[in-house]
Amino acid sequence: MLTRRFIKMIETRADKVAKLWLKEVRQSRHTPTYHNFPEELLFERAMAVYERLGYWLSPETKKEEIRHFYMNLGQRRFQEGFRLEEIIMALILLKRYLWLEVISEGLTSTNLELYQALELNNQVVLYFDRAIYYTTMGYMEASERARALERA
Repeated sequence: MLTRRFIKMIETRADKVAKLWLKEVRQSRHTPTYHNFPEELLFERAMAVYERLGYWLSPETKKEEIRHFYMNLGQRRFQEGFRLEEIIMALILLKRYLWLEVISEGLTSTNLELYQALELNNQVVLYFDRAIYYTTMGYMEASERARALERA
């Protein structure tokens, strides 16, 4: 199945795609906190998404697991001093560089392959939409807790 082929391609090229993402977040005016954050940690974080893409997109992966992972991510990023809009942009860029790699491979020469690529796109979009939503929820919870502690 082509979807498996796409996922395997991304997982095996995770290093390359993560480096492209890293270069972007380290330079983009939309992600200034990322400019001074340790490069190794940023790289590891991108790799964690790309290397496990097949797992994250698997029908066996429960929404609750994605929710838990990204709510924790949002809370950690708040504690690390990232602004919410930067985190969202970083997630958008993770998705963008994933698709740039898929498109560059040119695996969609037949109608069936194109259909399968669109199917994968739907899965990836849904995954990243959930990632953004739950990251935002986790971030906002951490922010509210911090404000409550300041008032106490």
